[in-house]
Amino acid sequence: MIRLWWPTATLLLWAFFALFGGLMGLAPNHIDLPKILLDPGADAWLGYDDLGRPLWDRLVAGAQTSFVVAVVVVFLSSIIGTVIGAVSAYKGGWLDHLIVRIIDIFLAFPGILLAIALAGLLGPGINNVIIALSVVGWVGFARLARAQVLTIKHREHIQAAHSLGTRPARIIIYHILPLIMAPLIVEATFAVAGAVISEAGLSFLGLGVQPPEASWGSMIRDGARYLLVAPHMVLVPGVMLMLVVLAVNLLGDQLRDRLDVHGRQRDK
Repeated sequence: MIRLWWPTATLLLWAFFALFGGLMGLAPNHIDLPKILLDPGADAWLGYDDLGRPLWDRLVAGAQTSFVVAVVVVFLSSIIGTVIGAVSAYKGGWLDHLIVRIIDIFLAFPGILLAIALAGLLGPGINNVIIALSVVGWVGFARLARAQVLTIKHREHIQAAHSLGTRPARIIIYHILPLIMAPLIVEATFAVAGAVISEAGLSFLGLGVQPPEASWGSMIRDGARYLLVAPHMVLVPGVMLMLVVLAVNLLGDQLRDRLDVHGRQRDK
């Protein structure tokens, strides 16, 4: 079994830098021309970039960007997708058919390409990135919520509540959603990793946060031109991005195994 102490520590550090990085007195946009492309040393752990800005400070600022985007996008996507999927499955009929067709249309396009198109139409900026990724991200939650509701909406306690005249909204909120939260939570963990990668990709293409604000994707883009003379400009944000995404995926796998009651029963 893979020990998960380091993924947990990685995500805690990511969240700490995102939440309290502004209180650390860092200067991610401070330009010091004599230190352009300076290698990591005692005065700067991770070196400097092509404008003489400290990479450590910009790495922490990039952590704030990725954390905000990931949390807000997953929150909006999960709320919108879960509501649409649950209502679609519970109501059925023409509404369910319509929503299924809409989901199929969204799934026909690669998610990142659709996000790039939306970000290009809306223009660069972190708010537009959140909107673009949320428009793309709700589909996975809607499909999962719909599948889960279809399997449980005919259970006895739900049929009993319906027979007693309970409103559909109350049935969905109090009788259905608690039963489908486990797979939705697992889906949310993997959606966090996807949002971090997507935000970095959009920023790499110039559609995310704009200079001088820092993002791991824009840091990789800026360092690509100096890869041979200053590889630390790419390695620092690239390794951090890889560690965060890998940590989220590993913890998501572990959470899925813990919540998979039927799988544990089969193993016994």
